[in-house]
Amino acid sequence: MTPPIRITTTLVRVLEVFLDDPTVERYGLDVMRVTGYPSGTIYPILTRLLGAGWLDAHWEDIDPVSAGRPARRWFRLTPDGVQSARAQLAAYRQRHAPQRGTVNLRPTWES
Repeated sequence: MTPPIRITTTLVRVLEVFLDDPTVERYGLDVMRVTGYPSGTIYPILTRLLGAGWLDAHWEDIDPVSAGRPARRWFRLTPDGVQSARAQLAAYRQRHAPQRGTVNLRPTWES
């Protein structure tokens, strides 16, 4: 049994990228560009999500010499991953929502 996924702010941002359109495959550099996080942050998260069964992955079938670049590893949320990610993000947002009765420090003209 895999350990539960610890939901962090960084993981939330990565999941939001995949949930933007769960049918779209993404590769690591794409996720890095969208989130602004470096590879040392993104790839461990992708590995954890793969291990938890939230992501599927496959290598593209290209000739790196002809393409002029290395083959990409494509990732996509699994159906269970979509469901789990949505549930975990909803719980995360609820835990981190402003509490009732807190003071809004923004001027009223910014509302």
